[in-house]
This record gives sequence, C-alpha cells and structure tokens, in this order.
Amino acid sequence: MSEHPLLSVRDLKVDFPTRRGTLKAIDGISFDIARGEILGVVGESGAGKSLTGSAIIGLLEPPGRISGGEVRLKGDRIDNLPAKAMRHIRGKRIGMIFQDPLTSLNPLFTIGEQIVETIMAHLPVSEREARERAVHLLDEVGIPAASQRLGAYPHQFSGGMRQRVVIALALCAEPELVIADEPTTALDVSVQAQIIRLLKRICRDHGASVMLITHDMGVIAETCDRVAVMYSGRIAEIGPVADVVRAPRHPYTIGLMGAIPTLDATEDRLTQIPGSMPRLDAIPSGCAFNPRCAHVFARCRQERPEPIDVGSSKVACWLAEEDGSRTIVDKKKADQLS
Repeated sequence: MSEHPLLSVRDLKVDFPTRRGTLKAIDGISFDIARGEILGVVGESGAGKSLTGSAIIGLLEPPGRISGGEVRLKGDRIDNLPAKAMRHIRGKRIGMIFQDPLTSLNPLFTIGEQIVETIMAHLPVSEREARERAVHLLDEVGIPAASQRLGAYPHQFSGGMRQRVVIALALCAEPELVIADEPTTALDVSVQAQIIRLLKRICRDHGASVMLITHDMGVIAETCDRVAVMYSGRIAEIGPVADVVRAPRHPYTIGLMGAIPTLDATEDRLTQIPGSMPRLDAIPSGCAFNPRCAHVFARCRQERPEPIDVGSSKVACWLAEEDGSRTIVDKKKADQLS
C-alpha cells in the first residue's frame, strides 16, 4: 500500500503580477489530506481559502499564477501539467462544488444533459448507462422523482436542490477528492444542515476525501476531521478539529472561537478581533496578524513565524514557541461546538 497522502501541498505560492509590483496572495502553505479525510479550511474573506482550492485544481483566474511549491495527487505532481491533462484530472479525480450552484450549471441545458455529458466524458459507459447512473446519483442526493427531474432546467430547482444537483455532478465520475468551496453559504440554515450531512454521508459512502472551505467554525466542528485556519495567505494553525476547537493556540484562532456566541449567553459582548485583513499590497512585516494581536511583542513585528509542532497541531506563532502549553479558550463554547 502506498504511503503517499491522497493530496499533498508543499510550500505553495500564488502571485498576481501588477503594474505596481507582484502581489503574493498565497505565501508558502503546506498541508496533506489523507484518504477518506475531511479537511476544513477556515478564515475571514480574503484569507486565501478559495484561491488555494482554485490553485489545486488549476482554475486560477489570470493574471494569477502558481509561482512556487508543488501539488501532488497520490504522489504524482499535478500543478505543472498541461491544460488538457489537468482538465481530465479536474473531472475524473478531483470534483468541485462551488458556492453558487449556478456557476456550475449551464442554464441552457437540462440537469440530465449536463450530468450525462460529464459521466460520458470521464467514464467508459454508453449513453443509456450514463443516464441510469445520473438517475441513481440524483436519487442518492435526495432529488425526489429523479428520473422525471432529469428533463428539468436549473432555474426550476430551489437553491438547496440545485446544490444537491451540483454535489451529484461533482461525484458523477467517482473522484478521489472533492473540493467544496463554501457549499452552504447561500442557503437557509435548515437547508445548510441538510447539505452538510448529505456531503459527509455521500463522500463517506463513495470513499472520497474532502477539502471543505468555509468561514463557519460550527460547520467545521460538525463535519471535519482536521482544520486549517488561514490568515493573509498563510496557515496560522492546523490540527485535529477537537484540539483546535477546545484548545486553540494561535491568537487568530482564539479570536475566531471567541466570536461564536454561547447558548447560555452569560457574556455581555462577544470577543472582537480589531481591525481587518490586510490588503495584499500592505501585508505587514513579521507575522501578518501582529497589528490585530493582543499578545504582540517585538519579535512578532520583525520575524515571520513558521509553523511549529505543538502537540498534535502546527502553529505559526512565536507565543507557541515560547510557551507550548498556552491556550486561551472558553471551555463552554468548545463543548458546544464539539
């Protein structure tokens, strides 16, 4: 049996060349996803979560480009493949679920036509077999009267049902990895829970690994095995969900946890992280989080911390190096999330 993780990202860098200079959007991130694992990627808007997913599957918008590092799928490098070879991997071995289902579905074609075409493009089956598989997939993701709905157009489905169709579309070629980019953001809360449960069950049944990109720590705690917390194009903290939720080490992760309301509401105010994510052309020296950090000291402003092992997690913070046992978290809040 191969010892390679399913997905391995090493020192990945993504740049955007401009007239005023090169903007570094992803700055040397590394992580693995094991077979059957669900890795959550969380952070504020602008942290680089979606850009990381786009870089992995070769869908960076120009002038964005991978300027360093490598991406490997089962040990084989895929970030330097020709466009044609990457298109085959993107449908067959890596499935993608976007935030807005309408970006994945062509409004001019029926749901059945789109799923059948995708199946036939990646699997050696006849049109009849592809149609049978499409009906099975739609039924599996909870579309009622699946055989009749094959002839319906995207606009004839509700938002939640469209997202179910997109999940079926992402899984139709039996991918090894599914990248889900904010798959529940545009949905009602009750529908969000249904979609998360569905995604978790379907990927488990199909044996697929998942990279779940979201800004919702509650979704991460409910769904994922491990979580990577991103800030300003870097990974601030990565580790098992239970450890990161119950005992966050990085001040940014601590702030994210503190911003979640508790059920008993004993606190007058939620924790607030002052300031905002820095622009790409104004990332401070040292630790990018230092202008917003309540625990900042001189070294934070001068040297950029690299991730270090702290227990079962990795943390990019000088505080973790100085005191590996440091944790600041509301235990009630952690218990509610876990």
